[in-house]
Amino acid sequence: MDWSAFEDSWLAPYAMRSLNSRGRKHLEEPHPFRTIFQRDRERIVHCSAFRRLMGKTQVLVGTINDHHRTRLTHTLEVAQISRTIARRLRLNEDLTEAIALSHDLGHPPFGHAGEATLDDCIRDQGGFDHNLYGLRRVDELEERYPDFPGLNLAWEVREAFVQHSRRPVPPEWRDFREVGGPLLEAQVVDAADSVAYDTHDSDDALDIGLITLHDLERVEMWRRVAGQVRDRYPHLRDDPLRRAIIRELIAWQVNDLLAETERRLQEKRIGSVEDVRRSMEPLVGFGPEMCRLKTELEGYLREVVYRHDQVLRMAHKGQTILRALFGWFASRPELLPGRHLRRWVDAPAALVRTEPSTLAQACALPAESIERVVVDYLAGMTDRFAQQEFRRLFQPDGDQ
Repeated sequence: MDWSAFEDSWLAPYAMRSLNSRGRKHLEEPHPFRTIFQRDRERIVHCSAFRRLMGKTQVLVGTINDHHRTRLTHTLEVAQISRTIARRLRLNEDLTEAIALSHDLGHPPFGHAGEATLDDCIRDQGGFDHNLYGLRRVDELEERYPDFPGLNLAWEVREAFVQHSRRPVPPEWRDFREVGGPLLEAQVVDAADSVAYDTHDSDDALDIGLITLHDLERVEMWRRVAGQVRDRYPHLRDDPLRRAIIRELIAWQVNDLLAETERRLQEKRIGSVEDVRRSMEPLVGFGPEMCRLKTELEGYLREVVYRHDQVLRMAHKGQTILRALFGWFASRPELLPGRHLRRWVDAPAALVRTEPSTLAQACALPAESIERVVVDYLAGMTDRFAQQEFRRLFQPDGDQ
């Protein structure tokens, strides 16, 4: 298939064409039948950081049951919602999916509590931000190819990490901010992320008993949808009722998002990617009423679920583990794996005991402080591995 011809015939004028990509950091020959964004999507799925999302929890830190969502299932749900929106708006689905699949690659173990802890550990060195760490992860830390470090993703996929972050960026990444506003494909993923976590955090909290269906009747958004579902299916109770409400909540938000986004695109006369870049305000978003309803739901989740004593206890446990591991490895860097030690700017030659596997890894990875190297190591861990390391190092009868 001639993908260039297909994209020209199908994509909206404001969608990102594969042939218009700014390309890759390291030059590669084009693939004979896959576009640059299709290849990126598959590189992300096959990388170590993506697989580790299976062992990283989001809000409900720790193993609660076999059904609550992990970073991986959340990512797949965001990708599914994003594809639906992109297809309806005739955006580049491959780019949208690549951004969606990679958007949480930089999250550390133990959810947002883990990120806050790592941020505090290196606050005097710029702190930790999961978006910027995600870019470092795909640019430098993944070891997949013999000719270059990282995954060598397309500029537009890498851009999404920086555009989503609110932190200052180093000089080598400033082009991502100076190009203008984010692409519509990236804006779609941000909005789909909001749809997913608002509804699915509610679903998980109900599933493990942090809240009840009756509790959520206090929230207008939930109450309105629940009333419609009960009118349509008066026989539903308990879990079947909850699942039906969650489906309707997602559908309502997506339909509202599509209607409002199409209205904004027409009102602002968006006719090209350049118009998207020049827009001073987001073009993908929810209508005023939906924004109000979502704000109320998010406030309820923040007060009742995220600050639930069970959630806070688990979060505190995760933070204790990360602080202990940071102090241990920062004071005993010789215990770090060799590939991490190679990035320590002051590493004694005797400690760098593992030869780099490729010339690219030997020459292209930047030298870092030991604190930054340790944080990078910890951020790549799953919840389970961090817990195992803690037991092995600090508990006499722990794993050896």
